Amino acid sequence: MTDDRRHTVLFETLGCKLNFSETATLRKALAERGIVPAGEGDTPDICVVNTCSVTALADSKCRQHIRRLAKRFPEALIAVTGCYAQLQSRQIAAIEGVDIVVGNEQKADLPDYIEQWLADRSHKVEVTPTKDIRRFSPSCDHGDRTRYWLKVQDGCDYYCTYCTIPMARGRSRSGTVGQLTAMAREVAREGGREIVLTGVNIGDFGKHTDERLIDLLRALDGVEGIDRYRISSLEPDLLTDEIIDFCATSQRFMPHFHLPLQAGSDEVLRLMHRHYDTDLFARKVEQCRNAMPDCFIGVDVMVGARGETDLLFEQSYNFVNSLDVQHLHVFPYSERPGTKALGIPCIVGAKAKQERAARMNALSRDKQRQFINRHLGTRRTVLFEQPHSDGTVQGFTDNYIRVSVAQNQGMPAVNTLMQVEMVTIGDDLTVQARISPQPNSETP
Repeated sequence: MTDDRRHTVLFETLGCKLNFSETATLRKALAERGIVPAGEGDTPDICVVNTCSVTALADSKCRQHIRRLAKRFPEALIAVTGCYAQLQSRQIAAIEGVDIVVGNEQKADLPDYIEQWLADRSHKVEVTPTKDIRRFSPSCDHGDRTRYWLKVQDGCDYYCTYCTIPMARGRSRSGTVGQLTAMAREVAREGGREIVLTGVNIGDFGKHTDERLIDLLRALDGVEGIDRYRISSLEPDLLTDEIIDFCATSQRFMPHFHLPLQAGSDEVLRLMHRHYDTDLFARKVEQCRNAMPDCFIGVDVMVGARGETDLLFEQSYNFVNSLDVQHLHVFPYSERPGTKALGIPCIVGAKAKQERAARMNALSRDKQRQFINRHLGTRRTVLFEQPHSDGTVQGFTDNYIRVSVAQNQGMPAVNTLMQVEMVTIGDDLTVQARISPQPNSETP
């Protein structure tokens, strides 16, 4: 590798939307220094892996990605960051071919570490102890997507018994209303029309700045040029009546919520050290539905947690079935080193976890199909994204139904809002639609 030419970089991002937002910001920062994304089929000079550590499977996938890149591109600089790097920096540094390992506190400084390596080829491992993480590094970008991801908060103070995120991300911290609305205005100047607010525990926004999440929502609602906002995830105990009422009346905040339930059994929620019970969760869902009858509500559900007996799983399944929600993000419990859950008796076997996940996923599909069927024959406004190779262009309605329009309908432009009529539902739960005879079309 020579340093008298333009360098190229390949990114591998695993895990949550927050990671993808941060990777997009890193990509932009490196491009400003002349380090550009490698093209398809190119041999990159630099490989950056932004890791996840939410489950044991995530750890394994991270190691596989790192080893695969090191083997495929033996001459490239391999830099690793993210949650797995924060928790297992020594393990990663020992992988042959890895040159730089930095934790979440140093993630935003990765371009500096890369430039230093290009100058002297010195290996670097830099990880701030989690208890000392204080920095909030803002990020907002869209990569190759239509919608932008705006990081508004980081870290978590909840310390649920099954979770390593507080150990990987540190204490809760956030940006300021002024800082984040300025970033939203920049998105509008770039032609962006939809922003998704992301973070680890967004409802904790402003905990140390004397600001509240509702203050941020109101400020963002006033940014001209942004047509749509979505909130990626909100803890149910932090979804206030004020936020629900605001979203119900806002023209820019979409009727779309994602609420982490984790378990539909009060006993399991207690073992998890969650901050609510099933009664509160059900009331929040009902409030959202009453305020926004067409809203899409997604729910996180964990199956097979320690202490979840067959009886408690049936309670959980029946509770979830009783909710008017539209999608379940289902994932099996994974043993995580250092978590308090390891002290809970009653371990659920792998086969039982798979069976429980399958049942919840089937329930999710049924609920989503029922919701979509209620909208067939109606008209909704869609923000269209990149065309697909099959000759269609897809996008999402305000209430998060994926819609596909065939090329013979007259392909809508990317990043365009148009009104469509919802016609039929496909096996993949995508709605086939046609452009409304009187489209509500806007171009950026």
